[in-house]
Parts: sequence; C-alpha cells; structure tokens
Amino acid sequence: MREPGPVGAALALGVLTGCSADASPEELQYAGDYSSHPPLAVIGYPSTGTLGITQQVLWRIADGDADGLAALADPGRDRGTTEKTAENWIAAFRKGAGGKVTAEFYDEGSYRQTVVLYLHDTGQIKEIYILPVNMNGKGVFRVSMTEPDPGEATAVAPWVPKKPGELGSKMVP
Repeated sequence: MREPGPVGAALALGVLTGCSADASPEELQYAGDYSSHPPLAVIGYPSTGTLGITQQVLWRIADGDADGLAALADPGRDRGTTEKTAENWIAAFRKGAGGKVTAEFYDEGSYRQTVVLYLHDTGQIKEIYILPVNMNGKGVFRVSMTEPDPGEATAVAPWVPKKPGELGSKMVP
C-alpha cells in the first residue's frame, strides 16, 4: 500500500479536523492526552467517569502539572491541602506515572471508588479515592486529595495487595 501524498494527507487532516468541530475543549484535551501517554491497564470494574478521572490524574502526575492535578480534586476540600497534595504526588510518583501502570478498581463507582495504581517501572503503589460530585449542576468525578504530608502521600495501606489482581477487585476491607 502506498503512502498518501501531500494532497491526500491534507484532505485526511481536513476530514479529521471537521469531525471534531463539535467536540468540547475538554474532549479535545482528553483525546490529545490519551494519544500522548502510555495506555493504562485496568483490572476491576470502573465506570466511564472513574476511568476517565483516573487516567487524567496519572497524566497530570506524569506531566508534572500540579495546577492541572489540583483542578481534578474534590472541590469541597481546602485549596492549600489540595495544592500541597498535588505537589507531593508529582514529586513521589512522576517517574512511575509516565511508564506502564495498572489501575485496579475496587467497589462500584456510584458513591466512591477506591483505585490502586501499580507503577511498574518504579515498583510503587498509590491508592486514590474517586468521588462523584455535583459541579455547576453537572455530575462529575473528582479525586480526594488530602495528603499534604509527603509521608502520608507515599504510604501504602496494609490491605493493599503487592500485585494487581491478588484480591480479585473485591470490596475494600
């Protein structure tokens, strides 16, 4: 099969651009982020919303984007705590978040979903909590960010398995 020439490439770009005319800025950013980061391996049963916010958390950590990460936080939290937590997560997990990651989703996501992130390149484990919140009359998912102490941000709860899938994504104890 032969490669398209300049006219064919321009035509294809025009068609692709035209298809995204109705896309929101958030959808366009998500598509760009999705294509520029390694794929996320998933265990368990995320909802579309909990999977999407988990991916965004990892992308912001990998990119070192503290403001973008803090913007994903539960809006009911203290802004200073959220910002410090974002800085801690980036300092501790940036290298691992940019590589192969498995996210294991526990419980069901309509109330709260616990997600354990396994950062394979560094051997680190990070537990996060995803919450549904109402923002401007719209239901969205946000992450709980209440770890302003670096030690707390990197601590692993005793119930968290060392390897993905060991508990079979059962209810968190």
